[in-house]
Amino acid sequence: MKKIACVLIAAAAVTVAAIPSPAAAAVERTPRCTSVRPSPDFYAGGRVASTPIDARCTTVSISHVRDVARPSDRCQTFLVALLSADGRDPTYTEPVRVCSPSTRTRTVIATGVPAGSQFRVLYQVDYLEQSVRFTVWR
Repeated sequence: MKKIACVLIAAAAVTVAAIPSPAAAAVERTPRCTSVRPSPDFYAGGRVASTPIDARCTTVSISHVRDVARPSDRCQTFLVALLSADGRDPTYTEPVRVCSPSTRTRTVIATGVPAGSQFRVLYQVDYLEQSVRFTVWR
């Protein structure tokens, strides 16, 4: 009788462990953050804006910063323009200085970004005709 009870309890424990919790199911459905190298779209007010980017996660991070004309310059100031679905003016984050001393370094420049929304990444220009390459993790 004791052996049967132990087997039944063990079987019940395995069955319960196999049923995912609602929180675990939500994590599985959340898309992974991926990277993109955005193209420049326009220049205004001393900043270069990227083409619109679709948010896949709730943070926006930057890595692989490099000034094309000065490859040793791996720092730049970035901010995010959150685009509204109804065409109103975008909401801007505070500027963040980002340096990429290695390819593994990512710097978060925005949090709480609604999944599925669109945004632009802008960088502050240091000199005329500057071209900065970077990767956006979204």
